[in-house]
Amino acid sequence: MALLNSLFAGVSGLRNHQSMMDVIGNNIANVNTIGFKGSRVTFSDTFNQFLKAGTNPTETTGGTNTFQIGLGMKINSIDRNWGQGTFERTGITTDLALQGPGLFVLKSNGENFYSRAGSFVLDADGKLVSTQNGAIVQGKVANEGGVIPPGNNLEDIIIDTNLKLPAIATTLIRWGGNLESNSVLTKSESVDVRGNVNSSLPGPFTTNTTVYNDYGDAFDFRTTYTKTANPDEYDLSWEVLDSAGNSVGTGSIPGLQFVDDGTGNFVLDAASIALFDDVNNRVDIPTSNINFVFDASRITQNSSTQTLSMSADGNRTPNVVTGAVTVFDSLGSSHQITMRFTKIGDNQWTWTASVPGTSTNDGQPASSSGTILFNSDGTLNPGNISPNNPQITFTPIGGANPLAIDLDFGSGFGGITQTSASSVISALSQNGFASASLSNINIDQYGNIVGIFTNGNSRPLAQIMVSTFANLNGLISMGDNMYSAYANSGEPRIGSLGEETGTTVQSGALEQSNVDLSEEFTKMIVTQRGFQANARVITTADTLLQEITNLIR
Repeated sequence: MALLNSLFAGVSGLRNHQSMMDVIGNNIANVNTIGFKGSRVTFSDTFNQFLKAGTNPTETTGGTNTFQIGLGMKINSIDRNWGQGTFERTGITTDLALQGPGLFVLKSNGENFYSRAGSFVLDADGKLVSTQNGAIVQGKVANEGGVIPPGNNLEDIIIDTNLKLPAIATTLIRWGGNLESNSVLTKSESVDVRGNVNSSLPGPFTTNTTVYNDYGDAFDFRTTYTKTANPDEYDLSWEVLDSAGNSVGTGSIPGLQFVDDGTGNFVLDAASIALFDDVNNRVDIPTSNINFVFDASRITQNSSTQTLSMSADGNRTPNVVTGAVTVFDSLGSSHQITMRFTKIGDNQWTWTASVPGTSTNDGQPASSSGTILFNSDGTLNPGNISPNNPQITFTPIGGANPLAIDLDFGSGFGGITQTSASSVISALSQNGFASASLSNINIDQYGNIVGIFTNGNSRPLAQIMVSTFANLNGLISMGDNMYSAYANSGEPRIGSLGEETGTTVQSGALEQSNVDLSEEFTKMIVTQRGFQANARVITTADTLLQEITNLIR
């Protein structure tokens, strides 16, 4: 009987070591299978035969131990190693690798499966599917407003590759930057006329220069000197013209008389000089926000070359700070709004928002303007902006709805400030955009699928969900790198990537097999030796049986 038991024990060892070898072979075969989790085999002994039962110790004798002989071995368990696999970068956005215990949820023929293999593509219908068998990735799909619904109800993730965004008209522009506090005033304050009037010519004599109003608008200032009937006497007239050549104001100083200064050079007499008294020579045009004085008291008259010239404010460069932004109407057409700031006093600036005539329905430029008063620390209070709610309105060309765009200059140090730093103004944001089509998708670490559109905007499209289980080893493999819930796995717990499931995802990568070849080869050696030893037990038992058979000779 003992010989027969050793034979059966050896057979059990052969059979179960072969099963272990099968597991090792499967692990090695799947060393490059994405998302594969290696398995291990553990053994246990089987029932043991009693040869002698043990006895209790008594007052006069000691106890004896039980004598048992094992009847072989069996497979105790075949467990998966759910350790994290390494990531391989692929550069394909829809290739996904999970970090953590979660599993992708896939649906095939109405049944849910679970997988660590994230090799996905978008099929012809826009469904996100497994490349291996077309199983559909499950998650939540955003509504038309780009909002992901709450809860954990699963649905097929479908991305409409022909998705388009309608145009949104701009209603708000937020501005930021700085206006240099040490800037000179923008508007022209004085014009100086110099040179000579050629007495041998009949005239009239004209000279001009560019002047600027409070808002930085350029105007042409012209002075004309016309001879009168009296010798060496001229009437001076002036005119201001806008950029379109329209006159916005005129004036004159008649009877300027030249007299010999004793050297043969003729200069204005005292009475003529007295006319440049900050009243007669002041150009004040409130409708165009122009106010400056001009001084022509130092001009001369002789027969030499005509050299009359004018310069405004010592030919200084006018201080106009500009910024521009593109806005959109209800049809998605773009228009440029230019913002200009000009200094009119300490801590005081004007602002002007303008749209060119090429963007308006009537072909005329549209503009809006006002003033800003900064605090002594360079900050801005919204209450110090005039008008209180700055806005520019115009009707765009092409049939779009009229635009009314609010201009937000910020408050405190958030927005536009006035400090000693250089002047720079720019639009921080505007809330409109042109119509656009989907051009690309991104997937973040929390499984949010975000659409990138041709106008540069983005919008959530869907969210991938994952499942966790109380006992991952309770899952059963269904092939194609998919698992199914079974008796001891527990119910799938569906959740979002992140803190809820302790899992994140890496886009553009795949999780590789976690099989360790060096460990598998070591186990293979151990298995081979175990198999050989059990085979030797059988052959040795056979030899003993042969000897027993030979006893009858």
